Amino acid sequence: MMQAKTDDTTTTRGREAEALAARHLEGGGLRVIERNFRVRGGEIDLICRDGRTLVFVEVRQRSRNDFGGAGASITAPKRRRIVLAARHYLAGKADCDCRFDCVLIYGGQLEWIRNAFAADD
Repeated sequence: MMQAKTDDTTTTRGREAEALAARHLEGGGLRVIERNFRVRGGEIDLICRDGRTLVFVEVRQRSRNDFGGAGASITAPKRRRIVLAARHYLAGKADCDCRFDCVLIYGGQLEWIRNAFAADD
């Protein structure tokens, strides 16, 4: 039962981080069109529009920098899962430009990295 409390806290913090990131992105001119898009094998935290470009956003928050911080946690396998989910999202949609951004949150600081990685990384 103690594990559920920890998971609830982690889930709550994750949702708060995603809401903070969404507000920041909207302030930067993007429009959030979907949150927490999930498919088997992958998930995208936020899907946004930047003009005609679809933006798939990974939000990472860290309370400590012991293991390289928020950016270091976006490993190659994590990027592959994001790309997999993006391909599912794009299936059957009209051809459009897209990119992968990251929002990193640490110690009250927020960093938005545009074009953080490519689908073929």
